[in-house]
This record gives sequence, C-alpha cells and structure tokens, in this order.
Amino acid sequence: MSEATPPAAASPPPPQSDAEREEALDRMLTRLALADDDRLEPLLSTILPYSLSSLSSPSASVRDLVMKILTHINRRVKQRLEIGLPMLELWKLYCEANTSPMVRNFCTVYIEMAFERLPDEKKEHIAPELLINVSTIPSQHQGMILRNISKAIGDFHSSKIDEIIASKYRAISGSRDGDVFIDFCLHVILYQSTPPGMGSPPGLSIAQAERVSGKQPIKSETLAMRKLGILNVIEAMKLRPEAIYLIYLAAASDSLEPVARRGEDFLKRAASGVNLEDSDLIKRLFMLFNGTSKDEKVANELKVAPASSSLRARLMSVFTKSIAAANAFPFSLQCIFGCIYGNGTTSRLKQLGMEFTVWVFKHAALDQLKLMGPIILSGVLRSLDGSSSLEGEATGRDLKMFAYQAIGLLASRLPNLFREKADMAVRLFMALRSEDQSLRLFIQEAASSLATAYKGAPEAVLKELEVLLLQNCQVEQTEVRFCAVRWATSLYNLHHCPSRYICMLGASDTRLDIREMALEGLNLLKDERQLSVTKNEANYPDLKLMLEFISTQQPEMLVSTEQREGRLLLPSKTYLAMIKFLMKCFEARQRKQLLEKESETSLVETMCIMIEKATAVEASNELHATALRALVDIAPHFPKLVALRYSLRLSWLKALLSHIDSDTREAASRLIGLSCSSLSSVAASDLISELISLISRNQKLRFETFHGSVCAIGFATAECMKESSFISENLFKNIIESLVKVVELETAPLASAAMEALGHIGLRTVLPVISRDSIKAGVLIILQERLAKLLSGNEIKCMQKILVSLGHISFNEASFPHLQSALDLIFGISRSKVEDVLFSAGEALSFIWGDVPVTVDMVLKSNYGSLSERTNYLTSEVHISSLSTTNRSVNNDESHIMAREVIIKKLFETLLYSSRKEERCAGTVWLVSLTMYCGHHKRIQELLPEIQEAFSHLIGDQNDLTQDLASQGMSIVYELGDASMKQELVHALVGTLTGSGKRKRAIKLTEDSEVFQEGSIGKDLSGGKLSTYKELCSLANEMGQPDLIYKFMDLANYQASLNSKRGAAFGFSKIAKQAGEALQPHLKSLIPRLIRYQYDPDKNVQDAMVHIWKSIVADPKKTIDEYFDFIMDDLLTQCGSRLWRSREASCLAIADVIQGRRFSQVGKHLKRIWTAAFRAMDDIKETVRNSGDSLCRAVSSLTVRLCDISLTEASDARQTMDMVLPYLLVEGIVSKVSSVQKASIGMVMKLAKGAGATLRPHLPDLVSCMLECLSSLEDQRLNYVELHAANVGIQAEKLEGLRIAVAKDSPMWETLDICLKVVDTESLTLLVPRLTQMIRSGVGLNTRVGVASFITMLVQKVTADIKPFTNTLLKTLFHAVLDEKSNSVKRAFASSCAVILKYASQAQAQKLIEDTTALHLGEKNAQISGAVLLRAYFNNAADVLSGYNTVVVPVTFVSRFEDDKDISTLFEELWEEVPSGERVTLQLYLEEVVSLLCDCMASSSWAAKRKSAKAMRKLSEVLKEMLVPYQNKLLAALMKELPGRFWEGKDLIIHAVASVCSSCHNALTEADPTIPMSVLTAISNACTKKVKSYREAALSCLQQVILAFKSPEFFNSVFPMLYEMCKKDGAKKVSPSPLISSSAGTELDEAEETSAPMDKVLDCFSSCIQISSIGDILDKKQQILEVISIALASGYSWPVKLSTFSSIKELSLKFSPVSDDSSAYLHDGLSLICELIYSVGPLILDCISSVKIAQVHIAASECLLEVSKLYRNLPSERKMDLSFKDDITSLCESEKNEQAKAFLRECITILFL
Repeated sequence: MSEATPPAAASPPPPQSDAEREEALDRMLTRLALADDDRLEPLLSTILPYSLSSLSSPSASVRDLVMKILTHINRRVKQRLEIGLPMLELWKLYCEANTSPMVRNFCTVYIEMAFERLPDEKKEHIAPELLINVSTIPSQHQGMILRNISKAIGDFHSSKIDEIIASKYRAISGSRDGDVFIDFCLHVILYQSTPPGMGSPPGLSIAQAERVSGKQPIKSETLAMRKLGILNVIEAMKLRPEAIYLIYLAAASDSLEPVARRGEDFLKRAASGVNLEDSDLIKRLFMLFNGTSKDEKVANELKVAPASSSLRARLMSVFTKSIAAANAFPFSLQCIFGCIYGNGTTSRLKQLGMEFTVWVFKHAALDQLKLMGPIILSGVLRSLDGSSSLEGEATGRDLKMFAYQAIGLLASRLPNLFREKADMAVRLFMALRSEDQSLRLFIQEAASSLATAYKGAPEAVLKELEVLLLQNCQVEQTEVRFCAVRWATSLYNLHHCPSRYICMLGASDTRLDIREMALEGLNLLKDERQLSVTKNEANYPDLKLMLEFISTQQPEMLVSTEQREGRLLLPSKTYLAMIKFLMKCFEARQRKQLLEKESETSLVETMCIMIEKATAVEASNELHATALRALVDIAPHFPKLVALRYSLRLSWLKALLSHIDSDTREAASRLIGLSCSSLSSVAASDLISELISLISRNQKLRFETFHGSVCAIGFATAECMKESSFISENLFKNIIESLVKVVELETAPLASAAMEALGHIGLRTVLPVISRDSIKAGVLIILQERLAKLLSGNEIKCMQKILVSLGHISFNEASFPHLQSALDLIFGISRSKVEDVLFSAGEALSFIWGDVPVTVDMVLKSNYGSLSERTNYLTSEVHISSLSTTNRSVNNDESHIMAREVIIKKLFETLLYSSRKEERCAGTVWLVSLTMYCGHHKRIQELLPEIQEAFSHLIGDQNDLTQDLASQGMSIVYELGDASMKQELVHALVGTLTGSGKRKRAIKLTEDSEVFQEGSIGKDLSGGKLSTYKELCSLANEMGQPDLIYKFMDLANYQASLNSKRGAAFGFSKIAKQAGEALQPHLKSLIPRLIRYQYDPDKNVQDAMVHIWKSIVADPKKTIDEYFDFIMDDLLTQCGSRLWRSREASCLAIADVIQGRRFSQVGKHLKRIWTAAFRAMDDIKETVRNSGDSLCRAVSSLTVRLCDISLTEASDARQTMDMVLPYLLVEGIVSKVSSVQKASIGMVMKLAKGAGATLRPHLPDLVSCMLECLSSLEDQRLNYVELHAANVGIQAEKLEGLRIAVAKDSPMWETLDICLKVVDTESLTLLVPRLTQMIRSGVGLNTRVGVASFITMLVQKVTADIKPFTNTLLKTLFHAVLDEKSNSVKRAFASSCAVILKYASQAQAQKLIEDTTALHLGEKNAQISGAVLLRAYFNNAADVLSGYNTVVVPVTFVSRFEDDKDISTLFEELWEEVPSGERVTLQLYLEEVVSLLCDCMASSSWAAKRKSAKAMRKLSEVLKEMLVPYQNKLLAALMKELPGRFWEGKDLIIHAVASVCSSCHNALTEADPTIPMSVLTAISNACTKKVKSYREAALSCLQQVILAFKSPEFFNSVFPMLYEMCKKDGAKKVSPSPLISSSAGTELDEAEETSAPMDKVLDCFSSCIQISSIGDILDKKQQILEVISIALASGYSWPVKLSTFSSIKELSLKFSPVSDDSSAYLHDGLSLICELIYSVGPLILDCISSVKIAQVHIAASECLLEVSKLYRNLPSERKMDLSFKDDITSLCESEKNEQAKAFLRECITILFL
C-alpha cells in the first residue's frame, strides 16, 4: 500500500517519557470532548494512532487514559458511520516492526472499522494493497484482513474488475501472500451457510468456515456477490491453471446458479491448460475429496469435511483423466472405498468410484498396483456380491459393468493375482450364464482379459479350466460359448487336444464370430490372419493323441457300422472342421516322418473309420466331398492300405457315384481307381465292364449316375493300363468306343466328363485308333467336329475340361496329325474373352509341349485339379525353380518337336502382335503358361529373348489381363534368363517407366482394330459406339476434319504409354526383388517417377507403382531423403507439364514428400513449390486445382513451421521468411485468383504470428501490402451499395463506418496488429517513409483509414521513438486531412495527427495548431478539416493543446456561429469539449475573442460579418456586465456596419447592437453620454428601411435599446416615428373605394413596402410609455389615444391586440400615482384618464366579445382591471355612469377562462361599489 514519504529530518525525535505521554493524552481527551462531530474526523487522524501506540507503555495511568480515549471514540463514532477513521495511519502502525502484539490487536479492531468507513473508490484501491505481506501476520489477523478484502471484492468486482485494480492483485501472484489469498478464495467458494449446530460446510473445517464468515453467517445474496467477485479477481490475476483449477471446480459445483454458471465458463477456459499430472494439484484434489481421515488426530474444529456430492462427482471426472491420480496411493484407495462404501455416498458416486477403479487398474504403476490391487479387488467382489438387490436398476447395472471392467483390467495388469486358482474363471463363466443380457458383453471382455492371466498357470489349474471350458462350450448363452472358444484359442497352444476339440465344436456354432474364432483356432480360416502361418510353422497336435481324445469324447466314432447307414455323431460343420484339422495333423506327422508304414496301420485305419462316419446320409454335401477327398489325400502315403481297404468296399463307393455333389462323385471315382490296384485282372475287368454297361444301356440313367460312372471308368482304366496286359485289348477298345460315343451323343457336361476320362487314360497310354464309317482314325480326328462345336458353346467348365483333356490325350501321342488336331481345336478359341478358358488352353498347350512340373500319378492318384492350382500360379508368387521336378517326362519324338514349332509360329507370328486385343490376350496367356510350366525346356530357353520382347510389347496393352500377365511373364523371363538378359530386361523396364524406352513394334491396323475401349471417348454423331479404327475414320470424315484421326491416334498412344508404365511396374515389382544391385544405377531416374506415379489419377497405375515401390525400396524414408533433390526437380518440372495427370500427381506427391522436412533439405526448392502450388490452384482442370489446394495447405504448414523460431533455428527461419514472404506479397496476394488470394493472406498472417523478430526486415512491404489489401480485397458488393446508398435511404457515413468495421475484422488487420508487436526503433526508419507514401497515394476508403489507424497504433506502441519522424508525418497528415473528402477518413487522419502531436517539438506543435486554427477563414472543406483536427487534438493531445488555448478557444467560439450547419455543428461539439464552463472560458480569453470578432466584422466577407454578429450577441448574453472593458470596441465595430446598403444577414448586426447595449448600458452611458442617442438614432433609421425582415429586427432591437438605456429623452425621439407607422398602418386597414385612382393605388403599395408589423411597433410604443415622463405623455395624449384606438380596431390580428393591451396597461400604471394623489391632480391627466376609461373601455370589451382566444381574454380582462382601478381613484365629480357595466357582467357570466373570469369579477366589484 502506498504511503506518504515522511519529511526528512536531521534526527528522529527523542522518545517521550510516560509523564509527557500522559500529559499529551490528557490534552487529546480534552480536545476530543470539546470537538463537535463535524470536526471529529481530522482529530482522529492524529489522536487514534497516537493513543493506540501508547498502549505499549508500561505505565498503567497511560493505558487507563488510552482506554478512556478509545471508549470516548467508540461512543462517538459507533452510530456515525460517516465519520472516517485514519485507515492508512492505523495500517502503518500495525506494520511497524516494533509494534507490540497488544497494539496490533487493537489496531485490527480499528482497521476493520476504518475499512468499512472508507469511500468506495478508496476501499476498492486499498483492498489489494492490504494483501502485501499478509502471509507474515498472525492467523487471526489474517482472517480479519482477508474478510474485509472479500467484502470489497464482492461489493465492487462481482460484475467486472478494472485493469488498474487487477494489476494490483496480479502483483502478488506467485508469492506466499498470493498463496494465502488463493487458499482463502477457495474457502470462500466452498463456503455454504449452514444452520447452527450442523457442523462445517462440505469441504471446510469449522475453523475455516468461521475464518470466512466471521461471527455471523453470510447471507445468500452477499455470498453470491463475494463468490462472483472472487472469480473475476482470480481470472484477472492470470495465475497458473494448476493454482486456480480447484477454485473453478468448486465454483462450477456451487449451489448458487450464477456462481456455478460463471465457474463453469472459467473452468472451460482453464481446463485446456491445466496439467492433471501435477502431483501437488492431484494431492490437493484428493484432500478436498476425502476430507480429514478418521484416523488423523486433530482437533474437531480443524477436521475438514469431505466435499459436497456434486463437487465430489466433478472431482471423480477429473481423477479419471489423470495418470497421477491413478498412482496417488493411498489417496486413490481411500477415494475408491469412500465412493463405494463411504457414509453419504450416492449411486452416482458409486458408479464413478467403479469407473475410477477401472482407471486405476489401467494406469497405475505396477509397484503401486501390487499394493492396492488385492485390496480393491476384494472391495469390487464384495460390491458384486452385495449388489443383488440392485438388479434390474440402471445404477446397479452400471456398478456391475465397471466392476467387471475393473476385474478385466486387473487381470491384464496383475495376472499373478488370479493364476493360482480357477475361482475367478468359474465366477465369470457363472456370471455370463446368470447375469442380465446388458452386462454380458462387459463380463465377456473381462473374461477375455482374464484368459491371458491364466497363461503359464499351474498344470492343475489348467486342467480345471479344461473341464470348465468343456462344460460351457455348448451351453445356450452365446457369450458363454464365445468365451469358451476364446479361452480355448488364447489360453492353449495349437497342439493342445482338448482346446482344439472345443474349437471343432465351435465351428458349427450359430454365431459367425464364434465360428470364425473356432476355425482360426484350428488354423482353418483362410484369410490374411493366417497367411503367415505356413504348413511348416504350425505346431499341430500329435495325430494319435488327437484321435484318442476325440474317441474319448465320442466313443461311438470307433464303432464300425455300415458307413452310409450310420448316424452322424456331430454336426456337419463340426465334422468338417474335425476332418480338415485331422488331415493337417496327418500331414504334419507325415512331414516329421513319424508314420511308419507298418506300425501306424491301425492309426490310419482309425482315422479312416472316423472319416467314413462323415459319409452318413444326413451329413452335408460339403462334408461328404471333404471326407472322400481326405481319403484320397491319405492314399499316396499308404497306397496299399487304402487300395486294399476300399477294394473291399466297392459297393459303398459305387453307391457314392450317384451322389448329387460332383466333387463327391469325382472323389469316389478316384478311390475306385485307387482300389483297382488291389483287384485281380478279372475283378478289375468285371468292374469296368459293369460301369460300361451302365452307360451303354438304352434306359435313361440319372445324370449323377451317368457322370459318376464315366469318371470312374476313366480312373479305373487309367490305373489298369499301368500294366499293358492287365485288361484285354478288346475291353480297352470297348472302353474307348463307349467314351467316344458319350462325347458324340450326350450333352456338354457328360461329353466333357467323357473327354476328361479319355484324357486320364491318355496320360497312361496312347489311345487306340477307332473306326467310324469304315474310316479308321485317331480319337481326336474322329471327334474334331464335335469338339469344335462344344468349344464354341458357352459351357465354361465343360470347355475347360475338354481343353485340358486335349493336353492329356496328346501327352503320350506320337502321331503329328493327332497333335495337329488338338492344336487346331485349342487355337480355335484364340478370340475367346473368357479368362478361365484361356488358362485351361494354356495348360493343354503345356502338356502338349511337355516337361510339365507334374507326374501322371499326381494327376490320377491325388486331388489334382489343374496345373495352376497345383503350382498356385494364379493365387501367389511362385519361383520357377520351385516347379522343377526330378521326374519330368519329356517327349522329344518328331511329332512333339513339330507341334512345338507350330505353337511357336502361332504365338509369335499371329497372336502376340495381332491387331485384335482378344488374340493378343490369348497369346499372352498361353505364352506365360508355357514359360511358367515348361520354362526349363531347352526350346523355351532358346526363345527367351523373343519372349522378353513380346512381353515388353504387351505391357502397354489396353487389356488389363494382357498387361498383368505380360508383366508377370517378364518376371518369369528374368528368373529364367542369364545375367545379360537380366540386365537388358531391367534397362527396358526402367526405360518404359521413365518414358525413355525404345519404340514398340508397329502393329498394322485393320478396320475392326480396336483403338479405344468402348465408351472411353464417348459416342459418334448418331449415338453409336466409337472404338475401332474404322469408326474413328468415319467420324473424322463426317466432321470434315480428316486430320482428326491423327489426334485420335495420339490419344491412343498416350493411353498405351500409361498402360505400359502400369504393366512395367507390375513386372518390375516382381523382378526388383531378384535384381538387387542391378537396379542401383537406375534409381536416380526411377525413384522420382515412382514417387509421382503413386499419385497418378488412374487407380491402376497407382497400385502398380505401389507394388514396385515396395519391391525396390526397403526403407522409404531413407530413400526419399537420399534422392530428395532429384525427386523435387522432377516433380516441380512436371507441375508445368502439358498433361493434366502429371500436374495433378506432381502436386499431390510434393504435398506428401515435403512434410516434416528441414530447411536444409527443402530450402532451395521452397519458392518453386509456392509457384507450383499457385499455378495449380489456377489450373483449368478441377482435379488439378484440388491437388493445388492440397499442395498449398502442405507447403503452408511447412513454411509456418520453418518460420517459427520456436521450432526452427533463427537463421533458417530468417532465410525462409526472406524467401517466402516477399513472394506472397508480390505474387500471391495481388493474384486475380480468389483462392490464391485467400491462401496468401492466411499464410502471411500465420507467418507473422510465428515469425517474431525475423519479420522486422519485411515490415515496410508487409504493412503496405496489408493496407492496400484492405480496399483491394473488399467485397465489391459494398461498393455497389455505396453508389446506390442515397436511392435506398442509407446514410453514406453510416455505410462507410460499416465498411471500416468489416475491414478491421479482416485477416489483413489482424496481420497489421501482429506487425505492430514486432516494430522497434530501427524498423521505423524504413517503415515511416512507406507509410508517408501510403498517406499520399493510398486509394480506397479502407486503405486510407487503415493507414491512419495503423499510424495511430504505431505511435502508441513506439511512443517517444517517433520523434525523429514527427515533422514529416504531421505535414503529410495535415494536408491529407485538407484534401480528403470522406469524413470518416478525415477523422482518422486527424486522430493520427493528434497522436503524433504529443511527441512533436514546441515549434512543430505551434506551427500545426496555428495552421489548423487559420482554416476557419477558408472555404467549407477547410473549416470542416479545422474542426475535425481541433476535435482530435482535444481528444488525443489535450495537454499539448492547452498551451494554445488563446488561439484555439476564440476560433472555436466564433466558428460555432457559421451559417453552414455542418460546420457549426462540428465546432459546437468541439466547444462542448472545453473542460471549464462557457462563462469562465470566455472570461479567460475575452481579449482574444473580442479581437477575433472585430477582425471578422471588419472582413469583406458577409459570412464572416454574420458569424461575428452572432458571436457578439452570444458573448453579450453570456458575459453581460463582464463584457465591460470591451463594450465600446464591440459597439464601434457594430455601429460601423449599420450604415450602407442592406445585405443578407445585416439584421444580425442590429441584434448584436441590442445585446451589447442590454449587457453594458451603464458602462456605455458612463463612458460617453451621447452613445445612447447615437445608438437610438441608428436603430431608428433602420426601422424605416424598406426590407421587411430588417425593419422587424430593427423594431425588436429598438425596444431592447429603449428598455436598456431607459432615457426619457427617447420618447420624443421615437414616438413620432411610431405614431406615423401606426397611422399609416391604420390607413391601410381601411377598405379602398372601387373608384380609387391609380395614383392612390401606388401610394398604397409604397405604404405596404414601408409598413412595419403593428405588434412590433406597439411593443416599442409600450417601451416608450414605460420610460417616458407624464408630461411627455400628456403632450402627446391625443396621438396616444389615436394609436390605441387604431390598434383596437377590428382589422388587426390578436397579437396586435395583445401588444395594445400591454401599452394600455403601461399607460394605466403610469397614471396610477396621478389618480391616487389628489394634490397633484392635473386637468390634462384626468382628462386622459377619463378618455381612457370611457372611450377605450368599450373597445376592450369588444375585443373580449369578438376574439375567441383565451390569451386575448386574459390580457384584455387584466387591462380592463387596470382601467377600472383608475376609475375607482377618480374624484367623484369626474366619475360618470359607465355604459358598459352590464356588458362586463354578461361577459363575466359567459367567460369560460377562469383567469379572465377572475379579472372580470374584480372589475365588477370595483365598478359597482
């Protein structure tokens, strides 16, 4: 608190003795006793501090005197609150170091009293000062001080707080005093009024509550005000969020609604910045939540009660966001148990407590969790056990929900807590079965978490869990089953048999998720999740153990019964999963070579029995097929066992040949074929004969039976033909004949099956020649026509089987004609569009070629489907080396060699380079098939260069399949080729990708050659398709532009180049994995293009490039960093490409690549990036514009980061700013593209925000640009509105204000504000000249106002540093104000000028103010400019202007009276700004004002004379007699202007003369006795002028002059003139005769011109009577009576009559003494009175009766009363009977006006006495 500085002294005064002190106190007591209450306060300022300080005296008498004084003071001031106490002196005494405790105790009492009596303003300012050192004073005194401060805060700051006061509170922030204050504020916020005996409020102790309230509880309204005030003060103190967070939390939970609302607002602001990981803050929050623990031994009044329920709920929401809270043991534990089991807890708190438990379990440190986890878990379980009564209620469900979540989290964090016992697992599974449906999901999640806890549990526990899972895996509740399967899959490994059995059971579950999880547990789910688990990696259980466990669970599995008649023991899906899993176990065992052929026979038989059980009738078709296929898979490993076993079960297999499922029939057929190896020749022949007889009978067989029989014939015959003599030749021929007949006669499905059977037989042996129509030929020759027809059909699967069978039949064929027939059939489908058919044909060609990677036994004795399936050729990447087999069969006979040449010729000369895309596709498929399956063949090796060239050509094909296969073929070629070929292939692919590849082989176009895909370029003129070469030529001819065909072809070539890149990318992605170092030299050119192509608009190109990118780049980040400059150069170059897709891709690529880059990397490219972004944003294509927007956003983010000195080194930030900011200002903001403008402005603003000091070198350019943009970027609609504002009634000035307000809310203005913050002295040197130039040349309202406003704010920022530039700025701004037409801009410039004026030198200020005041003599704009400037000086530089009031005040006063309303209004407002009163101001500067007025009056300007006259009149009216020293000067100046001709406004001169005379008549007369008559003469002359308005003004002023000087001499000088005027006017009222002469008419016109208003004349007449002598009146009595008679005539209006009544009244009053004083009675006087009574009285009555105006009635009645009074005073001999008495009576009765009626009654009373 500020204190007065004590006066300097040589030495401190010596201490007083007790006697001296006693004597002084005695005198003080006497003075107090004698002092009145009004003079008590000054005495107390010295007596009270001295008395209190005397309490420290050891003398008892002194202390007694002090107590007497204090008692006296208390008695006197207790009830007189207006008597102040010396607050400052008492506080100073209290703070002194040597003050005794007793003195301080008494001081606190009187300080409290003094504080309450302080004026509001003082109290507001002193309150924060009391907080200084408050932490050092005793606690009880602290409470008093803090209470008083809180009162003041509530009284003055509940709505807002002044910044000055806020700064005082802010001064204690961070100190110990501040901490004490903050704690007290928290206590006030927590305080609630409680009834007596109810303990402390929530969150406080009794002592704390009393510290807040004092002796009496605080009322609710007062408490609300204090809390609101405290919140405002706390907000103004700008404390750390952690320091005030608790206060805001408490306020937001307050019971008072205004407090809660404001607290909520402040809490939202503070919440984002508070650090909830602050351990001190969390500890305070827990202390508030928990209160004082019962275990703590503290006094009752110091025990803190827990917070209120609402606050505790809010605190719990905070705890669940803080990891520190989760680790605050033991507070967190106490909090949780307090919520769940504490006294007074609510259901909401219980719910929050459980939620916090979940949070603690999730985030608590492991060491703390180990301590409190078991305790909390016991509480959670207890809450679950005790919550049965809450079932069905929402709260109970929520509690259980959080409880189960907590168990799950604890299980994941502390698995050892559960691992030793299975109790928790049992509990959760029981809960899943019994709890409500809404809770099961949470229990399920908890159970899933618990499963991980049991991993590694003791064996006994795991056994218990096995039993538990088996019990629950098939219960009704889906959640239970889910958990059982989940536990089985996650808790146990794949080799665990019981868990896999549970998965088998789950595979048939009704829920999809359970089925998938079960299949995943069995490793049977074919998706990406299990692709990584290969066959070799999976650890399957031992087959023997698995079979034993299944048989244990299902003993009936091993009961041998007739397979098809038995009951299906398990659901089909379960059985299906079981068989598949058993087969995986079987294969795993086989791989480990554990199966010994002899010892494992029983195991295989057991497995066969289980599989055979799956063929029960009720099983699904899929299960039947899977079971039989499993038996086929077992056969290669145990061929004898399987053959023997099923040779005894042929009847069962034959029955399956009629199965409705084709896969089942095929598998049964294979088994029959396998079993033939165990049959005798006779038995085998009988079996085949039986099957042949089935298909040879005339009766109609079921299709299934027919098909099964045909398949079985093929497999059985093939197996029998392993030995040449196993079956007879006749039977063999019979078989072939029968199958050929089926092909010839049956439908396509059966024909294809027969061909497949022939193919199987052909794999074993050459088919015999058969006879048809006496012709012997091979089978294919006989069937060629039939097969050609079948291959031209639409049965896809049938076509595939036939094609593959052609290859099988030709496999051993030695006759070239037969091979040629097969090739002709295959080549006949070269135009097929069906991919599957083409692949089957490729497989057939591979078999014809030979050296395929399969053996005959693989085809016939396994579940073989096709070569592609066997090699995974179409589903995954396969290395060609993996397809080589040791037992490849190669036919090198002449026929096969010739066939290979035919194939080569067809492919390379016809198909691969065909003009038809279908043929190219077929050729590609077949060439890839040959290369893949027969790639190791010598002839293929020789053809590799040609194959490579073909594939290189085909990678640009329009057909996606052709392109993909060509790229894949290139990778195959790469793998097959030698080093030189590999290098050449890499070069070619890189060239294709980079656009530098060699030209492709030309293709001859025919009419039907498809150039574009149908629909890709629209339709022709008639709406037809437009794709072939012929159609394009036709369109070009129709349009009359034959050269258009070349453009079409150019488009086609461009599309082909894109396709080439895509195809090359796919091929490259495969080659790159093998190329290794060979690619390194090409990466420099390849990487940039790969980057760009990954953002190509074509999704196919994107995918292809992503493939190659992943193939050649192991570390993308490192690669991009290494080739960054090459990448940027390529992308920036392509941003200007003529191809829109290149521009779009480049922009998107740059946007991605530059993210996170440092300046050293991107600096050299930054300007080019901005250029590319802006150019793309103005692109003609929308997608490119969108990519430009993306690039702009990316480079904006990068630039902002690089310019932010908090994130980037200062040198780099400076370089970035130097590079980017000028570019944005010169190129971006001035762009005509709106999006570029907007982005540039936003970018400039962001740069300015984060640039800091690096912005200074650019301030001139930046500020100038922003100021210009205020106008240039303004909405043009506002200009339109301004042009038409007058038409729609909008004020232009208001519209300007609106425009300025909008501009100041723009980003440009925000940027200017940022610029101001970084301006320093050095930057002013460059900035001020630019601003000066902007003042002169700036265009646009917003720009010019902006310049002025910016200069104003700049000066306010730099203050005295602007002094070197004041002269230039003042001159420029002064002329800008003069030249500006807009009032808004004029005011803005004037304001800037005024702000600069404060820092100008004295000479500059004087010159400016003199130039400004001189403007009042100029034209209108100059005068307005002067007024605006002076107004600005008054508002912004009043201290400077006050020194020039002698110049400013006169000009301001005089200019108020300008004729122009705009000017006068401005100066009038300016005059009102003068701080002192008008009278005082004019008196102070009277000499200067008078001098200026005289100069203006002497001016040649009529306007100046008028202005001066008005000002003189006003001056006289305001100062009156104070004008005396200058009255002669003013009067002389005015009188000098009266003579001469009339000019408009000359009447103002007369008014001014009258005002001066009225104000200074005595002084004028004393100075020169002749002046009154001179003035009278001049005004009288003016009364005779012809101009009517001038005459009227002269008459009005004449009346004023007469009354001012009151000279009797005036009567004789003025009355004759007035009489003549009345007489002339009276004559004018007489109606002229019709025969009046023209000369008489002219006289009347002249009289009209010179006539004066009668009421004005009569007013002067009345004034003359008032100042005249009786003698003069008597001399003119006849004329006076004539004037009265004329005026009362009926021709005059009522105002004239009012003036007449006034004259009569004055005349009556003049003669009252005459009538009263009989001794002075004169004859002439009495005769005048009698004439007045008898002649004028009736005229007055006529006026009352004829005029119906109340004002006339009142004036006439009053006049009549005065006349009646004269009549009453007449001598009796002069009295005559009044003829109008009765008229008065009747008028009185009829009069409606009460006042007039009262006058008339009084007249009657006088007249009738």
